[in-house]
Amino acid sequence: MKLRACLFLLLACIVPSSFAQSATPEQKFSPPSRKFRFTYSFTVKDIPAGAKLVRVWVPVAHTDEHQTVRLLKVKAPVQTVMGEESEYGNQILYAEIHNPAQATVDFSLEYEVTRREYSRGDFAQLETKDTKPGVLPASMERYTQPDKLIPTDGKIKELAEQVTGSQQGTVAKAKAAYDYLFTTMRYDKTGTGWGRGDAIWACDAKHGNCTDFHSPFIGMLRADDIPARFDIGFPLPEKEQGDIAGYHCWAEFFARNTGWVPVDISEAWKAKEKADYFFGSVDANRVQLSTGRDITLSPKQDGAPLNYFVYPYIEIDGKPHDAMSKQFSFVEISGEQKTADSRPAPAPAM
Repeated sequence: MKLRACLFLLLACIVPSSFAQSATPEQKFSPPSRKFRFTYSFTVKDIPAGAKLVRVWVPVAHTDEHQTVRLLKVKAPVQTVMGEESEYGNQILYAEIHNPAQATVDFSLEYEVTRREYSRGDFAQLETKDTKPGVLPASMERYTQPDKLIPTDGKIKELAEQVTGSQQGTVAKAKAAYDYLFTTMRYDKTGTGWGRGDAIWACDAKHGNCTDFHSPFIGMLRADDIPARFDIGFPLPEKEQGDIAGYHCWAEFFARNTGWVPVDISEAWKAKEKADYFFGSVDANRVQLSTGRDITLSPKQDGAPLNYFVYPYIEIDGKPHDAMSKQFSFVEISGEQKTADSRPAPAPAM
């Protein structure tokens, strides 16, 4: 009897412990998907008297394997058209206002979005698939080339050699770059210079926002001939509704035997318990609007290519115009609303 009692107590101690250990790999940091209404509004301000032509380009979220998007309504003072730029396939809403009669004009886009967790597995799982060489598709060539603020030579090339040079394989090199930036940079939006995604500035300053974390990551990988790209949209707070203060961006690299793999170094820095998770996964707390840097719009703008495209871009009589106010908000759709909202969406008002 004493032996049985001892065995019972031993099992009582072991079983809960094994359950706890097996639960850890299954831990999730957000729901597998979120469904919400997203409103993107802005006002063009200070249109000068006598202006002949106001041109407005707006990034438009679209459906892909990670999100399902319905554009429910567009409010605009004039007829709008939908287009697509050729390099990255970003969707664009475009409007022209001829001889504007007012100094301000309002725009609003209302969406229904279902965003899904995007995961390719953790480092160990990704590295296991990275054992055999694969053929790099020709379509990846653009993602190994430099951008204006993301060079692949000079300091970035030297940094890549120092940080990733001893690593074998795409995944190991990407993880070395990820770990380097996670440990040497800090999320800090004080001072000036941050937010442009200038890879050289970020390496020197060692602080900034999400653009500053991910630009040197992309640069180091491209310096190693590993395709990498820049994604941008808006973060979704972990609550049922509210305003969204500003954009959020992350990055992806291309592993030949896996495909595109997401990373979010700045979110990992802000929640360090998620550092392993955000290499290979990004959560559902976001909506993506565009991809890429140095963007030429459609129809083509008169100004220089855009550093990135998440806010409206405006030109008045051929010159960039920055005077605007912006507001972004969301409302989570509950289970009851999901049922009610299953009917087809009305065509967007143009």
